[in-house]
Amino acid sequence: MDLDSVLTRRPSPGPEVPRDAAPPKRPRRLHRVRAAAAAVLRGSGAVAAALLAIAAIGAVLGEPVLIPSLAASAAVLHYTPALPTAQPRTVVVAHLLGAAAGYAVLAALPGSPWSAALAGGLTFAATSLTRTQHSPACATAVVVVFQAPAPERFVPLLFCATVVLVLGGLAASRLHRSASRYPVRWW
Repeated sequence: MDLDSVLTRRPSPGPEVPRDAAPPKRPRRLHRVRAAAAAVLRGSGAVAAALLAIAAIGAVLGEPVLIPSLAASAAVLHYTPALPTAQPRTVVVAHLLGAAAGYAVLAALPGSPWSAALAGGLTFAATSLTRTQHSPACATAVVVVFQAPAPERFVPLLFCATVVLVLGGLAASRLHRSASRYPVRWW
């Protein structure tokens, strides 16, 4: 057996295609993958911009920001903008209820994992009763219990931060034609 017999191309079935023929067309799957990647980058950029604005507000005010719960809210808002959990009323009211639950638990109990869990459960109940279910708000309650921020500074910052998230979602949906319209309803 010689090297040429191993390295020669095997003939493919069908007519022989000349070497100077046009390259095959790219499959549609590649186009879909690129479109999906572009959408992910646009959404990620919108989420990052909103979170950077929130971090800047917190830095100027010298108040801790809720990056964990607000990052989760930003993801809900940008990935599923048509769902009830992403609507402006739900996002803003649920986080305020979470803060209220956190402060209520702190008034009755010392900060601990047990009281944080209780605050998360109270937030879940309050958002269910008010039809503003937004699971990241439960994390807001937990953060309040663990950090115990001053409510007179923290609550306005939280309100502003949720409004920034909503405005970021609104801007992102208007800047890109292919994006889902946000919000579906304001209240």
